[in-house]
Amino acid sequence: YVFKHPRPPKPDAPRIYEAHVGMSGEEPEVSTYREFADNVLPRIRANNYNTVQLMAIMEHSYYASFGYHVTNFFAVSSRSGTPEDLKYLVDKARSLGLRVLMDVVHSHASNNVTDGLNGYDVGQNTHESYFHTGDRGYHKLWDSRLF
Repeated sequence: YVFKHPRPPKPDAPRIYEAHVGMSGEEPEVSTYREFADNVLPRIRANNYNTVQLMAIMEHSYYASFGYHVTNFFAVSSRSGTPEDLKYLVDKARSLGLRVLMDVVHSHASNNVTDGLNGYDVGQNTHESYFHTGDRGYHKLWDSRLF
């Protein structure tokens, strides 16, 4: 993807609209990056916001976690589309004069063993390769692991 629009200048006072792309549509289904770009961004701009903050942007297994049970820190959430689709969303936002912030979770990760880092032992035969041990490594309210 080649961006067509430059990043808008930094506003004197950011007016931030926080949004979850997947929950932004009118239909009872997961919305896509392109649907958000074409249908929601113009409404955000029309309401005089100058910045949009996107929640749940990294790949996560449990949809109800709002993206906070991250399973892949290097991939965008595939439920809403491809990396190219996300780039389209960012470019569309830029064309409207909107800056884009991405809510990237680095404090904790999915507790899953099969599709997350929790069971990835890098040869150490332990679940503690990336996370703190004991209670310090477990977020009870979120049921997630802590780095």
